[in-house]
Amino acid sequence: MIYSVRGKLIYSQGETAVVECGGVGYECRTTFSTISAIAGKDEVMLYTHLAVREDAVELFGFASKEELKSFRMLIGVSGVGPKAAISILSAVTPSQFALAVATGDSASFTKIKGIGAKTAQRIVLELKDKIAKENTISVRGDTAAAAPAVMDDSVREAITAMVVLGYSESEAASAIGKLDPTLPTEELIKKALMSLAKFR
Repeated sequence: MIYSVRGKLIYSQGETAVVECGGVGYECRTTFSTISAIAGKDEVMLYTHLAVREDAVELFGFASKEELKSFRMLIGVSGVGPKAAISILSAVTPSQFALAVATGDSASFTKIKGIGAKTAQRIVLELKDKIAKENTISVRGDTAAAAPAVMDDSVREAITAMVVLGYSESEAASAIGKLDPTLPTEELIKKALMSLAKFR
């Protein structure tokens, strides 16, 4: 497995970047987000995923570990191949992707070219629990006082989404614990973000 490539950026266009390492040019399929992030740089580093199939061997490269992680999650979904995963991550950031999945917002994915309603629903269905598990929320200590003793699904999903967006469990639980727990997940996140933005 090739973990990453670091070297001189000798070509970048569309969804392709070529990084020269030790005299060898590694062609990486990538997202528009990564292309934008590395544009104009002489030396770059991309986190990679090597896909080996019967008819092809492809190297995919990403400017961040978060984007690579999101890519691997997506290609693990039934019916979602590398091309579709690249399209999705070219349209949304890893945080936006995780937030859409955590809140069950499959409609966000249907706006992306080549992603139909069934595929979008499958992405949410297959990854929702996985994203929640990888960002496990364990309310304890001073956090427990700020959050409901028994969290509704909407509250738990909102806290998970906030953690995915970079806030600590304590910050997320504290902000959401001050809100009406009967509000929809999306509304809880929106109000919590507004509240936390005042202190950042």
